[in-house]
Amino acid sequence: MSMNDQYLIAGKPLVEAPRRSESRTSLETLGIHISRYALVVTLLLIGVLKFTAGEAQGIQPLVASSPFMFWLYKIFSLQAVSNLIGAVEIAVAALIALRPFSAKLSFIGSMGAIVTFVLTVSFLFSTPGAFQFSHGFLLLGDAGQFLIKDLVLLGASIWTAAEARKED
Repeated sequence: MSMNDQYLIAGKPLVEAPRRSESRTSLETLGIHISRYALVVTLLLIGVLKFTAGEAQGIQPLVASSPFMFWLYKIFSLQAVSNLIGAVEIAVAALIALRPFSAKLSFIGSMGAIVTFVLTVSFLFSTPGAFQFSHGFLLLGDAGQFLIKDLVLLGASIWTAAEARKED
């Protein structure tokens, strides 16, 4: 029996070393924590801001032009719609933040964030002036510049959902 064979049983290693794709570097671990909790802080701050009159007025053109959300203003007041959206964002942030205690709750929160950011990314296509043509180029207008960050937040939400689901 060679030295390498003594650690094999039926041709398989007695203890398998983690594959490169399964082990995490400290840089990757740092990136994981920053991504998750930056998403939490962003959702929390944006959610709290929704309770102000200025933010309620600011999001009104986006929500009113959305084929998915316009109907909210037929049921609720301007401030009530903003408060509802803010409450959802705060709840989603809290659920994602619970990752050290519950992968399942964090997954649910991440799914809520995915829905949130799919809706806000859709505003890019439903809000007049989000895209503008200038000198033959398609550029982001003011609303588009405000909303484009939500693509990155959508990606982070998908990643946190996948990571939490993997551990569940």
